[in-house]
Amino acid sequence: MKTTMNDQIRANALARFLAAGLICLWFLPGSASAQQNLSLKEALKISIENYGTIKAKEKYAAASKASVQQSRLDYLPNVNLSAQTDYGTVSGQNGPSYAFGSPGFTSSGPALAQQNWNAAFGALYLTNINWDFFSFGRSKERIKTAQMVASRDNNDTQQEIFQHEIRVSAAYLNLLAAQRLTASYQKNLDRADTLRNIIVLKAKHDLVAGVDSSQANAEVSNAKSTLMKMMNAEDEQSKNLIQFLGINPQKLNIDTFFISRLPAAIPSSPDSVSPQHPVLQYYKSRISVSEEQAKYYHTLNYPTFSLGGVLQTRGSGFSNSYASNQNNYTGNLWQGIKPDRSNYLVALGVTWNIIQPLRIKQQVKAQRLSTEGLKDEMNLTRQQLTAQLDLSEKRIKNAIADYYETPFQVKAATDAYHQKEILYRNGLTSLVDVTQALYALVRAETDRDIAFNNVWQALLLKAASSGDFSTFYKNL
Repeated sequence: MKTTMNDQIRANALARFLAAGLICLWFLPGSASAQQNLSLKEALKISIENYGTIKAKEKYAAASKASVQQSRLDYLPNVNLSAQTDYGTVSGQNGPSYAFGSPGFTSSGPALAQQNWNAAFGALYLTNINWDFFSFGRSKERIKTAQMVASRDNNDTQQEIFQHEIRVSAAYLNLLAAQRLTASYQKNLDRADTLRNIIVLKAKHDLVAGVDSSQANAEVSNAKSTLMKMMNAEDEQSKNLIQFLGINPQKLNIDTFFISRLPAAIPSSPDSVSPQHPVLQYYKSRISVSEEQAKYYHTLNYPTFSLGGVLQTRGSGFSNSYASNQNNYTGNLWQGIKPDRSNYLVALGVTWNIIQPLRIKQQVKAQRLSTEGLKDEMNLTRQQLTAQLDLSEKRIKNAIADYYETPFQVKAATDAYHQKEILYRNGLTSLVDVTQALYALVRAETDRDIAFNNVWQALLLKAASSGDFSTFYKNL
């Protein structure tokens, strides 16, 4: 029965510790040299520099900015320069032709009475300009969409940094709590071992019953088992923090000073979640992208006005009198590629797929429905943040009250244990009373360790809910 009671104390302590570590899980969708004392501020700095997801999203944001510049350059006309030289015959034939499937090749020359195989060099020099200069705002909307995508990816990076700051802080506090609980259970083992030595010595002189010695050994064994379980929990929390820091596995020596005091400044809770909350800003930017995409799709309903121009220069080894005298040609390369005739062309045209509006109507409708879905997601997120903000305020009040109560519990339990220990040494009480006092002392010490941590966990929950991490950071 005594062992069961001790197991229950251990289970309750672990449960309270794990519950404290879960308050920030809602926000969860290299190497560094070992430090003498890793403060939370240093841990935050290292994690932001090393964490892979943040580095990846920073690169995505940079790529989106480059896409904005690309979308601006897409409005410029296409200017193609080409030069080619050919060698072949120029036998012509009167009659129409059309090449299905492939362009084939063409030769310009007179339609002679019969085939001949005279061949010479020729050349073509071409400059082509094609510009879709007006499309009813299509280029403008494409640029604005690219800008919204860049803004979205930047906000995504910022909200990832914000959430990672919350994750790292929670993991740091969890490790602190685990270390303090480990220290408390180590003290419990030391007390149990000291008590066992006293009992064994008294049993040798027949001052206490031999069963007391067996019970003392059992209590020491149970204290060791409890300590091992807590050390495993500490290792698990250390592993979590190392992963968030983006460093190689190592022993972390973290700062335990700030956890022993209350935060210097706890601001009053706002009436609602700030519109500048990084998570809400990310949702807003996603909505903006969706709205701009719908506007861009709408411009595809309209025709495109294009301006084109061609400047062409040709050279040929065939003389202009070749039609009357088939000997008037040369096989000289330079004579064939030397520019000889030029032409230019300027064209203005309009292109409109009159079936396109039927398709675009449904595409725009689908995009607008997606926008409404994103708005619903943002409203749900705002509701969750508001509920968490209210919860954080209550947790802060309760944690502070508990913070002031636990020292009295520890003092009373310590005094009671010392009293029972002295009485037992003098044969005035039983070992059962001593172990009961020991259990009460362990429970009071673990409650104290968790109470200190819970104040900071509650403040972290408030920072996460309000969207202002400085609420927590400035108290470190």
